[in-house]
Amino acid sequence: MTPIVNAMSVDVEDYYHVSAFDRIVPKDEWTSLESRVVANTECLLETFDRVQVRATFFVLGCVAERYPALVRRIADLGHEVGSHGYYHQLIYSLTPHQFRDDVRAARQLLEDLTGRRVRGYRAPSYSITKLSLWALDVLIDEGYEYDTSIFPVHHDRYGIPDAPRHVHVLERRNGTIIEIPPSTVRVAGVNVPIAGGAYFRLFPFEWTRWGIERVNAVERRPVMFYLHPWEVDPGQPRFQVSATTRLRHYTRLKSTLPRFTRLLQRFQFEPVVAMLERAGILPQPSSTATAVPALTEA
Repeated sequence: MTPIVNAMSVDVEDYYHVSAFDRIVPKDEWTSLESRVVANTECLLETFDRVQVRATFFVLGCVAERYPALVRRIADLGHEVGSHGYYHQLIYSLTPHQFRDDVRAARQLLEDLTGRRVRGYRAPSYSITKLSLWALDVLIDEGYEYDTSIFPVHHDRYGIPDAPRHVHVLERRNGTIIEIPPSTVRVAGVNVPIAGGAYFRLFPFEWTRWGIERVNAVERRPVMFYLHPWEVDPGQPRFQVSATTRLRHYTRLKSTLPRFTRLLQRFQFEPVVAMLERAGILPQPSSTATAVPALTEA
């Protein structure tokens, strides 16, 4: 049986961009804070290079504007550059016009910096929910070919629990877009995350290992994994936040990098666009079919 190659992704944002900190650190104060995104992203780039893995980096426009050399370096090392929007704003807090301006500006900047087409998008905090599905129409209008923003889980800030768990094509009024959900396993009728981020830090490593192996071996599907640069930075400044936010944001930062390296050595990973192209899903299909082939190594 041929092995599954999973999708690896990084959401390039600084520690103070996190949505849970919005009321503590307003946008107009960002530039007054110590920035650590370059060093933390470089740490991940070095880790990927050591294990010969390429990934998709969903970069915030405001990070790209401030650190253009970082974006060029990501692309020059062979990684895919995708859009994470411009200012890390929750989509359901924006109007369609504001969202269009945000994703258009981010994409244009990233393409100008890399000289490459930006094909994919990930919403800040996975904030394409049932309240903001209109965002998919905007993404199609703006030329994005795939989205990875709809998390099929229950969460207080995001999620569509009954959304499909695997790669699929969404039909919208103005076209189609490929949707790649962050990964889950189905346990007792509930979708439980194995996708990365805080779930990777909070849950035992063996949970992530078991989940990926189950999706790969039993369901014969790839996993979409994600991480943030600030998650490998135990020295980042601390904010006074609620117990829930403190748990989600600061737990096990010291152990993230060695756990992540172990994960990269155990499973096969590649950029999102490479996975889709190799499986024949990109370029975006012109038909209205919603089924996609199983993604196995060619």
